[in-house]
Amino acid sequence: MTSIIFHIDVNSAFLSWTAVEELNKGAEVDLRTIPAIIGGDQKSHRGVVVAKSIPAKRYGIRTGEPAANAFRKCPELISVPPNHVLYKRKSAELMNYLRTFTDKIEQVSVDECYMDFTDIQNQYISPEEGALRIKNSVKERFGFTVNVGISTNKVLAKMASDFEKPDKVHTLYPEEIQKKMWPLPIGELYMAGKSSVHTLKKLEINTIGDLAMADPELICLHLKSHGKTLWEFANGICESKVQSEKQEAKGIGKSTTLEKDIDTMEEAEKVFAYLSQGVSERLKKAGQKAYMISMEIKYSDFKSVSHQKQLAKPTDTKDCLQKTAIELFKELWNGMPVRLLGIRTSKLVATSEPVQMSIFDIEIQKPFDEKHKKLNEALKEIRTKFGEDAVVKAGNMIS
Repeated sequence: MTSIIFHIDVNSAFLSWTAVEELNKGAEVDLRTIPAIIGGDQKSHRGVVVAKSIPAKRYGIRTGEPAANAFRKCPELISVPPNHVLYKRKSAELMNYLRTFTDKIEQVSVDECYMDFTDIQNQYISPEEGALRIKNSVKERFGFTVNVGISTNKVLAKMASDFEKPDKVHTLYPEEIQKKMWPLPIGELYMAGKSSVHTLKKLEINTIGDLAMADPELICLHLKSHGKTLWEFANGICESKVQSEKQEAKGIGKSTTLEKDIDTMEEAEKVFAYLSQGVSERLKKAGQKAYMISMEIKYSDFKSVSHQKQLAKPTDTKDCLQKTAIELFKELWNGMPVRLLGIRTSKLVATSEPVQMSIFDIEIQKPFDEKHKKLNEALKEIRTKFGEDAVVKAGNMIS
């Protein structure tokens, strides 16, 4: 039986949930029908746009831009501060309801999930009819709308749900890729970050179709393993399954919610320096090295994305963790303001476990490793005696 996967995404979730809550409390105006945003201060105009109404979008207001810009575009704009307690409650209500259709639900953020519709598709005339029933019942029951994307795998379902909004059902089956997905700008491909898009455009790859028809070896030459992933996505290839139960994280990591959103590479590099130092120390304390390094981004609109890389040899060093995390960030970051960054390691092995090395590794890397081993031991002794922040690189200080 061919797999049928839904991607269900709440339309402008934070603003919609706020609007519904205010209407339930007697508000006379629906925020979704006027120029309105979530985020930013009505008086000071500080902060960023976390969510926007369709009328606000008509003024050119974009998610992630400074609120001050939004108010200049639309002086009568209404702003409401985020209410994360409300969002968490609304999200739980929605997910619990969706599980009445099937328990094969993978929640990927507060306002979106994948549903494996395969086993229940025979209960409906068609997947489209099932998706319409879910979409319409959500609107009737909760008062807000969702988009539902339908396909045979997760990446195509995700792409489909991002087509025309709001309150729509879209299909993107493999046979529809060339017509519906390939003409789209390359920046709209799932996981195509700002840096990756820049590189691809230099190769004269401007649409998803251009990438799909390109030589994958050329793409990998410029974007390494992430290039292979993007090429596969452009061709509708995705082997990832819906994980209905959250898998236990087996690894060591560290993340930080930033005091203010960052939007430059330089700021991100400083954060990764701090995070990699902490993860390195935890790995060494646990007597572990990692073959897998993952990097997480949470944007100002609270959407989260992650990316990972498998190493040829396990590591516990701060420099390798930092370098890899920055590399992953450059590949994935879409240029929007970031409020959280994280590094996680997995596929751990004991530090004492032997690692096969080539003659080149032994002859060339040994002096380097011995030098840094002695330096790290000295730094560890200083930090143990005077505290974790006693010694930091000047370039790694977060201002």
